[in-house]
Amino acid sequence: MSKVFVPPIKCQGIKTKLVNWILEQVSLSKNGCWIEPFMGSGVVGFNLRPPTAIFADKNPHLVNFYQAIQSGEITAVKATAFLEAEGEKLSRDGQAYYNAVRTRFNQKGSPWDFLFLNRSCFNGIIRFNSKGGFNTPYNHKPERFAQAYITKIANQIDYVSKAIQMCRWNFVHADFRDVIGRATENDVIYCDPPYLGRHVDYFDSWSEDDERDLAGLLTRTPARFIISTWHSNEYRHNQSLDKYWTGFATMTREHFYHVGAREANRKPMLEALVMKFEPEAVATGFERNPNNEQLVLLENPSGYRATTKLTSATHI
Repeated sequence: MSKVFVPPIKCQGIKTKLVNWILEQVSLSKNGCWIEPFMGSGVVGFNLRPPTAIFADKNPHLVNFYQAIQSGEITAVKATAFLEAEGEKLSRDGQAYYNAVRTRFNQKGSPWDFLFLNRSCFNGIIRFNSKGGFNTPYNHKPERFAQAYITKIANQIDYVSKAIQMCRWNFVHADFRDVIGRATENDVIYCDPPYLGRHVDYFDSWSEDDERDLAGLLTRTPARFIISTWHSNEYRHNQSLDKYWTGFATMTREHFYHVGAREANRKPMLEALVMKFEPEAVATGFERNPNNEQLVLLENPSGYRATTKLTSATHI
């Protein structure tokens, strides 16, 4: 299993523990473009490091942050100095300082403040209210920005900066409806939208109409696509799979998401990949039985067995 690069911005639903599984299914031609209409953390594309890519998101603050790295406004050296200075203020004033930065960010939208808030808010959750204001509470860790933690973030920024210099990456603030139509038959589209029927709070909400529009666009696109979604948990099944995604190849794998403070909140779920091509497991007959994998944001994985299942595949 390849070592996974973790990006400088965290968010709920980050695919860190699923990156290798997802990328096992990807075959991108040298003339193709990698397209992410729901960039989020960017962890999948950043680990693929395609020569050409479009990273798009409806959240302008994510896009502004990576555009700031691309322009040289944010660098590893500058980030180290910034987080050292902000960390001292957080250590001294705690929640009062966090609240002050959050207010300042909601007024001015600085990518620097976005980085600070993302790394000092509760569990790295990106959440905005109906007026577009960042409203995730403080994580109550005044010593959050220890030197080792700052160095880790600086190294993550440096990785992205070097990749941007080597590749043709475009960071776009756009709705998915305006992005998918750009794809050609040589491209691969990776979609990680909010999970309908589960947690849809992010920058804004996700509705049945959005899911329907996404399915229509991906059904019509000449490009290949992979969409991450949920299949089922111990209580219910994702009905949108039956409504919108039948006829495509689907792979599933047991996975754990945890964004709460208590271990009891960790619940198993079958993660699904829906694909407009025949996945590698069908083409080779290889049966995967991966090792234990669990995604617990800001905590360590432990002791659950992952499985891989496959349902009807469609050739293109």
